[in-house]
Amino acid sequence: MDSHLFITFLIAITLLTLTPGVDTMVTIRNSARGGWRDGFATSTGICCGLFLHATVSALGISVILLQSANAFHVLKLIGAGYLIWLGLSSLRGIVSGGSIFRLPDSGERAFVIGRSLREGFLSNALNPKTALFYMAFLPQFIDPQGAALTQSLWLAGIHFIIAMLWQCSLALAVNSARNWLQSQAVSVGFNGVSGAVLIYLGARLALTED
Repeated sequence: MDSHLFITFLIAITLLTLTPGVDTMVTIRNSARGGWRDGFATSTGICCGLFLHATVSALGISVILLQSANAFHVLKLIGAGYLIWLGLSSLRGIVSGGSIFRLPDSGERAFVIGRSLREGFLSNALNPKTALFYMAFLPQFIDPQGAALTQSLWLAGIHFIIAMLWQCSLALAVNSARNWLQSQAVSVGFNGVSGAVLIYLGARLALTED
């Protein structure tokens, strides 16, 4: 890839990463729940999903999904259902009366690395918009004379680094504000807003025409 093409890719993928969306919301939500470690692990799971999309794009599976309305519709509904489930989990925090920002008591497992990795990975892997973006975006920067899979994974690796830097910065910012955010009123408000936004994103994804 020549330098001009690489710079174009770098700018485009950075702007995509900085645009608020599902990944941003899930990172903030989990950072509030379990601190910076939760945010870091969630971000790692999210960014690992990028390699799945890069592989799928390189192998042409995304083209099959795009051409098969039923397959794409099923994938979209699965992703939408997962977002709604995350949103409902946040809203349940209001009903329970707990503050997701309070420091955990001794023995309480506010941060579970497997859960954070799983939630991050699934939120990205089950997002058909990311799959379609990779299918439409990455081929523009791949040399047809070279190995498509190798090049796709390399580009996803760059995206991984940029996304990790951004999302981990968000996790640190949320963690640094936890002392202020530990009040019950702020926690209820955050649970309500994050839950509503995730449910909205899921519903919009489910109802959007293919």
